[in-house]
Amino acid sequence: MLIENAQIVAALPELEVELRRGTSMARETSLGIGGTTDLLRVRDHDHLPAILDLLDANQIPRKFLGGGSNLLIGDGELPWVVLQLVRPDPDVVLEGNFAQVDAAADLGRTVTFCAKNDLGGMEGLIGVPGTVGGALRMNAGAYGMQIGAYVREVKLYRAAARKIEILSGDQISFEYRHTSFAPDDMMLSVKLELPSKPFREILQGIRICNEKRRASQPVGQKSAGCIFKNPPGASAGRMIDELGLKSLAVGDARVSDRHANFFVNAANATAKDMLSLIADVRKRVHTAFGVELEHEVVIWHA
Repeated sequence: MLIENAQIVAALPELEVELRRGTSMARETSLGIGGTTDLLRVRDHDHLPAILDLLDANQIPRKFLGGGSNLLIGDGELPWVVLQLVRPDPDVVLEGNFAQVDAAADLGRTVTFCAKNDLGGMEGLIGVPGTVGGALRMNAGAYGMQIGAYVREVKLYRAAARKIEILSGDQISFEYRHTSFAPDDMMLSVKLELPSKPFREILQGIRICNEKRRASQPVGQKSAGCIFKNPPGASAGRMIDELGLKSLAVGDARVSDRHANFFVNAANATAKDMLSLIADVRKRVHTAFGVELEHEVVIWHA
């Protein structure tokens, strides 16, 4: 969707919004797939209510984009505009064992910054791409830890209430790859409470996690991380592997030969290719194991 109303375009600079017309979402996602739309880069959280009121008044649908690392976006001209927060500087402020982190902050950079200040606990997230806000929304985790365990406070824009709110950690439900945030909530910042650890000890943990990730995941290829959630007591990747589906492809969408729950864009895959591959694998797993796999990747249909 393109914003064609001149009055809206003229109002955006006053709201500290940068308008990037006709942006390819393929360039904004780790999977490298997605159609085109106008991208609104928001520089000041406090203007969000006014920005959303402006779009709503003109019946312009929108979606909120984080780092684009766990996302499959449809092809062609998209029927909504996209809002994305601009990362401030500084994006992490430390006070004792607490880290106040902007939602637009890079997740890996945040883990490293905290580690250098002897704050650990999140070593498993060092290789997970995307932003802190995205990690919050899906309760990102790896190697036995989840970010939700360290959340003490979240500032967010609640589209349903049309206002910015602050929630304490105990007001939020954090489950496996799921949280109680509404789909149209927009993460703004988070306060984390992290355990004190010597930097050398944290660094050793980071090295171990990185070695495991390089050995088992298609690092350097275009992917969206795990496509399916692990069913209770089972492994989605193991079931897909046992069916001999590694390297199965639809167009340039391919099941990774390194990790069967990672689907990669081998060259110029389309959303149609990837969705067809996902549906095919899901059907085969259900036929063989009687398990209905649930998507971990977020899908924005065109």
